[in-house]
Amino acid sequence: MNDELRKGARVSGTSRTELSAELKRRYDEGESIRSLAAATGRSYGFVHRLLGEAGVELRGRGGATRKA
Repeated sequence: MNDELRKGARVSGTSRTELSAELKRRYDEGESIRSLAAATGRSYGFVHRLLGEAGVELRGRGGATRKA
């Protein structure tokens, strides 16, 4: 993994833009935020924030829903 993207390192500028574009692409292809976080060694919150910055419309949590 690139030293710039190691856990705990600040990600900014072009690296942040490139990472958010990559995460957006993978999320749009169906990967979960948790799997993206595990693959990049970053936290769930970090990945969630980057996806938000990239303008991704997040999927619902799924599972059973309650009926009125």
